[in-house]
Amino acid sequence: MAALDNRVIVVTGAAKRIGRAIALRLASEGARVAIHYNESEEEARKTAKECGNASLYRANLAKIDAVEALFDLISHDYGRIDGLVNNAARFTRIDPLDVTEADWDFVHDINLKATFFCCQQAAKRMLAGDGGKIVNISSLGAIKPWAHHAHYCASKAGVVMLTRALAKAWAPKISVNTVAPGVIPFGEPDERVKKLIAATPACRAGTPEEIADAVMYFLTATNFVTGQLIAVDGGLSQR
Repeated sequence: MAALDNRVIVVTGAAKRIGRAIALRLASEGARVAIHYNESEEEARKTAKECGNASLYRANLAKIDAVEALFDLISHDYGRIDGLVNNAARFTRIDPLDVTEADWDFVHDINLKATFFCCQQAAKRMLAGDGGKIVNISSLGAIKPWAHHAHYCASKAGVVMLTRALAKAWAPKISVNTVAPGVIPFGEPDERVKKLIAATPACRAGTPEEIADAVMYFLTATNFVTGQLIAVDGGLSQR
């Protein structure tokens, strides 16, 4: 029997990049993956097909009513939710002196607000059933300050503390943990990313599949593992 055999697991932002790698890994381990996306429909359809024709769900997670409708629909389709991977995120680079309210909200609406309300909706169903597991994707930027990403760093640091608070609130039926990816390039890395790779003790960038490995660990671990953070960063957070 596969490690996640027949478990219903929601993956937000699953169309591309890290989310896609996570969805593919979970499907390969027997999970019934609910693929969430917002704008990347073509990529989402491709991912869903490779996940054994998994179900697709479109929602703008910045809107709380859309989050509620999303989880209502998934619950209706599957009858339960066993796991949630909060991967959907936004990333911008702006000098802190130039950050506007719109810039702040653009990042926080998805990175922190949506993460919380997705956790809330999943937990309501898990607590009413047999429990479950939540994995939030944070960032190296939650651990290390980046001068031109203050708004982003704040949102992802919030995810780390949110994880710890919810782990305490919902134990023992739900475990809540977070994975902080290091440098995971997509496409040709720019000079900033090259410098980060050069500073990484592992002497290389990471891969989406390595992030999926960490997610897989949390989804299959005992509930004695909760409120924890794994930095999958080649040691860069220790520099």
